[in-house]
Amino acid sequence: MFKKILIANRGEIACRVIRTAKKMGIATVAVYSDADRDAKHVVEADEAVCVGGAAASESYLLGENIVQACKHTGAEAVHPGYGFLSENTGFAKMLDKAGIVFIGPGHRAIQAMGDKITSKLLADESGVNTVPGHTDVVVSAEEAVQIALGIGYPVMIKASAGGGGKGMRVAFDENECRDGFDRATSEAISSFGDGRIFIEKFIEQPRHIEIQLIADSHGNVVSLNERECSIQRRHQKVIEEAPSPFLDGTTRKAMGDQAIALAKAVDYRSAGTVEFIVDANRNFYFLEMNTRLQVEHPVTEMITGLDLVELMIRVAYGEKLPITQKDVKIKGWSIESRVYAESPFRNFLPSTGRLRHYQAPPSSNNVRVDTGVMEGSEISMFYDPMIAKLVTWAESREAAIEQMVDALDRYHIRGVDSNLPFLSAILNHPRFQAGNLSTSFIADEYPHGFEPQELDKNKRNFLASVLISIHHRITRRAATVSNQVEGYGRKVSNDWVLILGEDHYHAQIEQVDGGGNDNMESWVVGLDGARFTVMDDWTPMHRVYAGKVNGEQAYFQIAKVGYGYDVTCGSFFGKAFVVTPQTAELNRLMPVKQTPDMSRFLLSPMPGLLVSLVVQPGQSVKAGEELAVIEAMKMENSMRAEQDCVVSKVLVSEGSTLEVDQPILEFETDS
Repeated sequence: MFKKILIANRGEIACRVIRTAKKMGIATVAVYSDADRDAKHVVEADEAVCVGGAAASESYLLGENIVQACKHTGAEAVHPGYGFLSENTGFAKMLDKAGIVFIGPGHRAIQAMGDKITSKLLADESGVNTVPGHTDVVVSAEEAVQIALGIGYPVMIKASAGGGGKGMRVAFDENECRDGFDRATSEAISSFGDGRIFIEKFIEQPRHIEIQLIADSHGNVVSLNERECSIQRRHQKVIEEAPSPFLDGTTRKAMGDQAIALAKAVDYRSAGTVEFIVDANRNFYFLEMNTRLQVEHPVTEMITGLDLVELMIRVAYGEKLPITQKDVKIKGWSIESRVYAESPFRNFLPSTGRLRHYQAPPSSNNVRVDTGVMEGSEISMFYDPMIAKLVTWAESREAAIEQMVDALDRYHIRGVDSNLPFLSAILNHPRFQAGNLSTSFIADEYPHGFEPQELDKNKRNFLASVLISIHHRITRRAATVSNQVEGYGRKVSNDWVLILGEDHYHAQIEQVDGGGNDNMESWVVGLDGARFTVMDDWTPMHRVYAGKVNGEQAYFQIAKVGYGYDVTCGSFFGKAFVVTPQTAELNRLMPVKQTPDMSRFLLSPMPGLLVSLVVQPGQSVKAGEELAVIEAMKMENSMRAEQDCVVSKVLVSEGSTLEVDQPILEFETDS
């Protein structure tokens, strides 16, 4: 077996590979950019080598620097993870020339399957169902329009070398086709250095279901069943699960057989995934093959009991697969939620900064957290915004969802915004719980964006009871300290008013016997005529509240901020105050602070790079016209005029690095 391997990646996937390598007794080498000098994967590896500047193009995408790091450290093999150089034929050849083993497929498979045009032609030849489309390279926006007219709208405009939602646009008319071609080409060049584009029919209301394969160099290929990846936003997967709630045994076998046939056609080895789109009648069509480990591979591991990274390493070393197709079973159900640094309440704009507080839910046989960050880590504008992959397992889909909902409530992230409330909303959505999924789920259910959602009455009462009990204890402890100083003694009332949004809750609280458990405190809160028993071991040091209300388990994130509390529970976020009845009456008389008018400015909605500025001072623009393009976390974002206006001033120049809410343009006003 290899004595030392290098991981040519960063973040959670680098940590994931390191974990398995250590289990196998293999020494590990991490590589890092200037921005990742103190990153978690650097800390966890046995050795680490800097390979360049902060931008991926100056570090993680420089194959020659990776090869040099291997030579410097004596690494015998390279695991590429996903993204970066994982599907780069030139890099694999570079390693081969240097006598270093690539823990992945051979050159032919990478080249054939990494190119969407070639892979589609090969799929046709191998008897794999394919989507109707134009597989030749499209060279201009006008040609794209003509091809789309021939295929029939809607169409999918795709980068041939693309992946992860980069370089993909759906067009429903000629204007969207032209704009989509330009955007897809630009993103493809930026992300992959390859701007080739092709077009195919966009199948409406499809499911995205993929087959995980593992193959060795002895001709053995095994299907590890499917993953449902239909919950997507902007072609980026958000929640995945295994198995699919939609497939039956016949369709599962047919999809597995076709995936295996395609893998054998290119002498595939290592882990790989064949992605399909599936319509409402379970007709399935080849989408692409990813010749690498997928982000969502943990759900397959959870239902099969296999370690895909270990199998990849063993196959790369030349070993035969230790399993055959008849050994592969489906045990239980697994769900993965991708935790991103983004603001779901601001149209999912990226959020950068330092993780001031970071506490993942406790890991167990049922809960797994794959992450590349730790408290104090920097979420940089240079890389993908993923913080972690949260994975749950249970005997049934319903139980796996319940596990995930609880785990999301226990995930504590401060310093950057995260999509935790959005993930919780999806998991609790009746349509998701019914398994009625499609790739348009998010667009269908949240057409106007995502807003904080209200708690049901029972959950709101639970939260109110917990907040009052916590505030009472904080106040009582402060009074205890005051009473130790002569002349400062004070009593703490048992009467409180909770102000939560527009609601006022009048409450009385008393401490009761904890039932013989010395570590637990028990309180009874009388809340507008109802009684709630709160039992917990809470202290001010706890970042996540975990206790029981009327005997039911409850998780809340409650942070003391100034005179109030920031409260998070599921998809609810709010500000709360617990005050005396007298203060509550005075609060009703307080004036409301007016928000400053910034309507005459175009503000940057995210931190990022100003790629282009397409207007000048004095220029008149119409509503919907493009004003600027901002690139953040490898995605281009077009900023458009909300109404007819005239540009008064340009406040920044192209190439500038922007902060969130930084003014870019100023418009003329009527006054």
